[in-house]
Amino acid sequence: MTTSQRDRTPTEANASPGALHHHVPNGPGDTWDGQDLKRVLNAASAWLARNIDSLNALNVFPVPDGDTGTNMALTMQAAMQSVASSPSHSCTEIASGISHGALMGARGNSGVILSQIWRGFADGIAGKERISARDMSDGLVAATATAYRAVLKPVEGTILTVVREMGEQAKAAALRSNSFTHVLEEAAKEAKASVARTPMLLEKHREAGVVDAGGQGLFVIIDGMRRYTEGEDLELVEVEGAGAAASSPTGHAQVEHGEYGYCTNFLLVGSGWEFDEVRGRIAAMGDSAVIVGDNKIVKVHIHTDTPGSVLNYATALGNLRQISITDMQEQHDEFIEMHGSKPTHGEMHPGASTSGRGPEISAAQGRIAVLAVASGAGMAQAFRSMGATAIIEGGQTMNPSTEQLLKIIESVPQDEVILLPNNSNIVLAARQTKSLTKKQVEVVPTETVPQGMAATIALNVEASLEENSKAMSRAASQVETGEVTRAIRDAKVSGLSVKEGSVIGLHNNSLVVTGEDRDQVTWDLLERMGAAERELITIYWGNDLTGEEAADFHEKVQERYPDAEVELVNGGQPLYDYIISAE
Repeated sequence: MTTSQRDRTPTEANASPGALHHHVPNGPGDTWDGQDLKRVLNAASAWLARNIDSLNALNVFPVPDGDTGTNMALTMQAAMQSVASSPSHSCTEIASGISHGALMGARGNSGVILSQIWRGFADGIAGKERISARDMSDGLVAATATAYRAVLKPVEGTILTVVREMGEQAKAAALRSNSFTHVLEEAAKEAKASVARTPMLLEKHREAGVVDAGGQGLFVIIDGMRRYTEGEDLELVEVEGAGAAASSPTGHAQVEHGEYGYCTNFLLVGSGWEFDEVRGRIAAMGDSAVIVGDNKIVKVHIHTDTPGSVLNYATALGNLRQISITDMQEQHDEFIEMHGSKPTHGEMHPGASTSGRGPEISAAQGRIAVLAVASGAGMAQAFRSMGATAIIEGGQTMNPSTEQLLKIIESVPQDEVILLPNNSNIVLAARQTKSLTKKQVEVVPTETVPQGMAATIALNVEASLEENSKAMSRAASQVETGEVTRAIRDAKVSGLSVKEGSVIGLHNNSLVVTGEDRDQVTWDLLERMGAAERELITIYWGNDLTGEEAADFHEKVQERYPDAEVELVNGGQPLYDYIISAE
């Protein structure tokens, strides 16, 4: 098997034979039909998949959850899978299918905005069987308005700026020459320049020394379209930027198509290997692989029938952390069986559960269902104990898609639903579900797990859905959240100089303290949270700590803040040693 064959993504696999090498009309006055459009966007999706690593590296905060590239690639893949088998030659029908697929598969804020770009594009070329380059530019202009409407408070210096300036340039280019090659070349050139300007528009980008990741992802897509239209063989083009791309990003759709096995996830930490070689060796042991990282740390997600072989190979290279193995066949069968009789299991992010079981749905049959996104068995149990109806597995690095959220909403018996995203990067996807179901859905925009916990407690079964939504939002706003993790790269954020591997503390999603000693960073963080004036402090400890370490720290916190009630909960969350709630 050659490297190019091994690295072929599911999007490419679903394309027609030779799709990445097929010539499309690109001269002045030429037009595309729906299959031409599909071929071009298939190539763009494959190019985006090859650039995952460099996009994920553009995280403003040096925390181990920069997943813009992964989210955009999975969203794009879902879009293309939705039309993979469509024989239609209508550009309107293909674009509409891509729009719907992107919406259902949207992950993270960047994925949701990307889905809205395709929605606007589809609206812009509505009614056209074939499109010219000028029609395509009209679609890009229409995409701008739809994307801006998707964000409650649009911010310049983001993907929104890039799509607007790119669309304007495409429109101007189309008036000069009605040629796909010319329009895409000018659009890509402007997108690249627009991305380069994002640090001048957003201080946080400027201080962190990065461009906007979502904007860069959009540039990669339009550049992939340009490259393919100009006849480049994208499998032979070297990727510029940080490292090779992830192999075969995949979403839930492959699980639904019957490709079961063991969903295996872990973090490999060490040194002395070549990332490309490790990625290739692991990818060859299964399918649906998402493998990202560098020569010091590798994050692996792969579906395989022999997880032991994967782990044995990785163990020989370094230390393994956050190991999770899920039997997807058992999980799928269980969901199908139980969903047909009584709602006891919901859909989950592949590989996110250490138990191999989907999120449990409470036996309580209240009028309003509360659905909470959480990562870690302890976190899930805590939400259930507080009255959550169902838990959706997800969080940092594994944002559930719109479709996954929607399936949980449809699986509960209640017609009134409150959705708690518990992560700022899931809020937009959660909001998309409201227009996709006949049920009444309210999204309480919780951005942290402690906010979600406080909101769950505030539920009043006697109150209306709207009253509960407002009350739960108020309760969430009164909680102070602290998070302790480690930096994955050197950075300068909010005036703090952060070194790779150092401990960092975030207060309400803002990086406020860094140091080498975890306990000292946590003490400083507690002070910033006003712990001395709080009545209740809850410490959720993660899966990289031992119970003894957590208990020892809990005792010290209780001694330092004797007037507060201090609770210790085994959250089991990945990446974050401590998540702290102060009320």
